[in-house]
Amino acid sequence: MPASLPFPAAISALEAAGEPTRLRILALVSQAELTVTELMAILGQSQPRVSRHLKLLVEAGLVERHKEGAWAFFRRSDAASAAMLAGEILRWIDPGDVTVAEDRRRLAAVRSERARQAAQYFAQHAEDWGRIRAMHVPESRVEAAILDILGDIRIEAMLDIGTGTGRMLEILAPRARRAVGLDVSPAMLAVARANLERAGIGNVQLRQGDAYALAPGEGGFNLIVIHQVLHFLDDPVRAVREAARLLAPGGRLLIADLAPHADERLRSQFNHRRLGFAPEEIASVLRDAGLEAIRVRALKPLPGEGDVLTVMLWLGKDSRIQTDAPFSKQSVEVA
Repeated sequence: MPASLPFPAAISALEAAGEPTRLRILALVSQAELTVTELMAILGQSQPRVSRHLKLLVEAGLVERHKEGAWAFFRRSDAASAAMLAGEILRWIDPGDVTVAEDRRRLAAVRSERARQAAQYFAQHAEDWGRIRAMHVPESRVEAAILDILGDIRIEAMLDIGTGTGRMLEILAPRARRAVGLDVSPAMLAVARANLERAGIGNVQLRQGDAYALAPGEGGFNLIVIHQVLHFLDDPVRAVREAARLLAPGGRLLIADLAPHADERLRSQFNHRRLGFAPEEIASVLRDAGLEAIRVRALKPLPGEGDVLTVMLWLGKDSRIQTDAPFSKQSVEVA
């Protein structure tokens, strides 16, 4: 059944959208998350005027605001009723309209500048990332194994904790209705935002946040991913428990990290606090968080890959729905 709005809320939303600048803003934030500064550049209007229009759109439930360091980003609301109404309003706008076309051109310029800044940041750090990736089995094998271990599960909503460059969102968000990427670094979020825009992925929200303190209002994710993050944390158990709290009944938590190793370079040069995790260690953490570890896979180096580190995958399932066989040591896979 289509979502519906109470009559007063519908009037408020229609009044908020029924003004030229606010309608332009609604169209723009339906295409990308934008700051006040970026909207000022596109619309050619002052900061107080743009902020006032955004405030009315947020109050009407048509637009969402979220903080990212010193910045605030705005995008069209994902709330079912508001999203439906906003989509219907925008559907009637002629895409060839001169004003709409000019806004679209200026938005493209904003995106190009974002991509330039992200590429500059990435270039400055690419050597470190390349060195880390070269120390474990190829990322292509890890990504293929992730897709295989998830199978054909339907992803209604996913959360990627420690999203980094947004790569997990690139490969999984196209299968999801809604996706959220979380990272503590605004610079990394800028890289992820540019990568996702270049890939044409528009169903993702990017947020600055702490793996230890996920938003209490969030939740209901049926897939949460923690990819190569736990080894940076001083309390990975707490992070897993926090992630498990946001799972929907029967939801999955996928963890990818290194197997135990003795390469101290990762600690001294790249700030790894833990030198990998044993299969049963994370399986036990998942159980303590109320999840069943239903799949565990070890991706060991193949002939020709050299003396690189093994990557582990764990798939936990929320136990409020019993559909899969429980974890046992015999379910550990080697690939």
